[in-house]
Parts: sequence; structure tokens; C-alpha cells
Amino acid sequence: MFAAISRSYDLNNRLHSFGLDQAWRRFTVAKSSLKPSDRVLDCACGTGDLTRLYAKGLAAAGADANANNVIGTDFTPEMLDIARTKRDMPSDAGITYMTADAMALPFADASFDVVSIAFGIRNVQQPARAIAEFFRVLRPGGRLMVLEFDKPRNGLIRWGNDVYTKHIMPRTATLISRDRSGAYAYLPKSVETFLTRDQLQSLFRDAGFTSGEAWPLTFGVCVCHRAVKPG
Repeated sequence: MFAAISRSYDLNNRLHSFGLDQAWRRFTVAKSSLKPSDRVLDCACGTGDLTRLYAKGLAAAGADANANNVIGTDFTPEMLDIARTKRDMPSDAGITYMTADAMALPFADASFDVVSIAFGIRNVQQPARAIAEFFRVLRPGGRLMVLEFDKPRNGLIRWGNDVYTKHIMPRTATLISRDRSGAYAYLPKSVETFLTRDQLQSLFRDAGFTSGEAWPLTFGVCVCHRAVKPG
């Protein structure tokens, strides 16, 4: 399904979020408290938008732009093929992309200072298992950053968001992508049936994370979560 929409994925993201998707990603990077020595893993990285912002953030923090300090993984090779074509910033040189399953990461324990996943945790078959993997590969004191859609708590805003995401966006996104896989019918349903922000925070605590924080963005359309591995 994601392979089918990979070529139009970025265009649909920009159009249907009114350009806010990149602002949400920048906010997530800012809340990661990057240090020059940090090593970052971006899971379900798709076409690499958040991955590249992490590389840029590390470079701004003083990290060597050519160091292999950012890894982007995704389950869909076609998404990664597009991510690899985005190499127009000096900081992109420090990124490695690879295919991987978030529920069985091919990395040693305590390998990263930051693990992130944007708009991907709801697509994982067993979110709790993936969160346990994130905990395993993080170093003590490491930060987990999760950016995910949510249901606005204001009733009027939630109604308007439902009309847009359930009726307007699926039609226009499908027309733009010429998709026949049903991806843009699936995506709003996946938000509707996924965990609430509080339930997601509970999964973090169950995995062993502490210091859980959540920042609603754009009236609660999505939420940026941060959880810290003790130590």
C-alpha cells in the first residue's frame, strides 16, 4: 500500500496538511534536545523528511555533518528509494537509510541517543512490541520522540477535522496519487481506531520509559510525545 503511494507521498503530505507537516517535524526535532555527540534512529522514516531534519539539527548543534550519526529505517523499500534521492543539503551526507521492521530492529542494545517515529506507530502491527524495541536500542537517558495524529478534544474542531480527513482528503489524495490500493481510505481509519494520546503514554510507561510529555499541535490534530529511558 505505501509502495503504491510513495511517488506522490510528499506532495499529498504538503497539500493536505497545508504545509504544517514540516512544522510538526521541526517541532519534534526541537524537543529532542540534540547534542553534537547524539546518534539518531528515525523509524518508519518514509521519504526521509524527519530524518533529514534530524541531520540538519545535529549539524547545527555542532556535529560532524559527514559522520554516520543518523539512520533512517522503513519497512517499504520504495519509500527509501525516494529518501535516498534527497541529498541537496550538506548534512544529508551523514544519513544512512536501510530497510527494517520497527518490531525487530537490527541494532545492538543501547545504540542510540534519540529514537523517533513520525506518523508511523499506528501502522505497526504491535505498537507495544515496537516501543519495547525503541527502549532496547536507546542508551540510558535516551529520548523517544513520537509524532502521531490524534483526535482534537474540542468538539467543533474534531467535527471539522473529521469531515476533512474522512470525506475530503481521501478523495483528493486518491485523485492526485491515482492510487488503487485504498491507502487514503485506510489512513483516516487508522487514526480513528488507534490509541489515544493517554493510552500511548501508558505504553511508554509499561515499556520502562519515564518523564513522558505530550504537546498537542494545531488544535490537537496531532501530538508530539517525548519519553526518556531512565539513567
